[in-house]
Amino acid sequence: MMMNKNDKIYIAGHNGLVGSALMRILRLNGFTNIVYRTSKELDLRDQAAVENFFAAEKPQFVFLAAAKVGGIIANNRYRSDFIYDNLMIVSNVVHSAHNHKVSKLLFLGSSCIYPKLAQQPIKEEYLLTGPLEYTNEPYAIAKIAGIKLCESFRDQYGDNFISVMPTNLFGINDNYHPENSHVLPGLLRRFHEAKENNLDEVVIWGSGNPRREFLYADDLAEACLFLMQNYHEKEIVNIGCGEDVSIKELAGLVKETTGYTGKLVFDTTKPDGTPRKLLDVSKIHDLGWHHTTSLKEGMKIAYQDFLSKQKIPEAV
Repeated sequence: MMMNKNDKIYIAGHNGLVGSALMRILRLNGFTNIVYRTSKELDLRDQAAVENFFAAEKPQFVFLAAAKVGGIIANNRYRSDFIYDNLMIVSNVVHSAHNHKVSKLLFLGSSCIYPKLAQQPIKEEYLLTGPLEYTNEPYAIAKIAGIKLCESFRDQYGDNFISVMPTNLFGINDNYHPENSHVLPGLLRRFHEAKENNLDEVVIWGSGNPRREFLYADDLAEACLFLMQNYHEKEIVNIGCGEDVSIKELAGLVKETTGYTGKLVFDTTKPDGTPRKLLDVSKIHDLGWHHTTSLKEGMKIAYQDFLSKQKIPEAV
């Protein structure tokens, strides 16, 4: 079941943060037979189109990283889009992978699948033991459905479909949209713009007290390759660094990275979301994988990536 260098590998969602990291890591490790399509070339919500793609390409291994994603504002504002699009994507890809006898599929879920008030750090077995965070509930339900879809095809047909749950991600090719981005890339943009516009303060949603774990996307890609080669069990696997920071601490690090010198203001009228979300990563550590990129190091790389996309000269 291990991937050989010449096996055909399909990366669904290759243009996104995770998919592009997978492309880099696979190529770095000598895998060259990689197939992919843009969302314009292949709408993964279209069952017939997905089926035709699998019939034509016949991939042997699949990394399912495609998803409609966004931060707290987007998740809460576009609730129907997030549940519908993500349900359709995972249903169509997993079903076609089964129909065309894919050797192995890895499905990327999200740590938001766990209960809002789950005991910390969050173990894999805490899934479905309590209510979800309301703001991202539709997205989380679609991801839970994906997990159960993979488990069900394994149970009924013996398909080697596995599911992994990454923590909050950041890195090269992230989404820096002012409203639809996740917290870290969103802060990078806001602090940079505040510096460029000589603003006296940056206002941050919430109290700053919630704690979050952040993993550099290329480390996640390394973990996915490791699990694709070495893990073949039904149970889900958390992927993270095992450390978290408060949003206030994160903002301070972003401030340092961007060189902003103003003050921070926390708007407590805005929602905090889940109080804490730290994954228990003892399972993947026991399997033999550990992250290698620190939050500070990864943030510097992410900031340079942001600058390059804005066609702004690199910061000194």
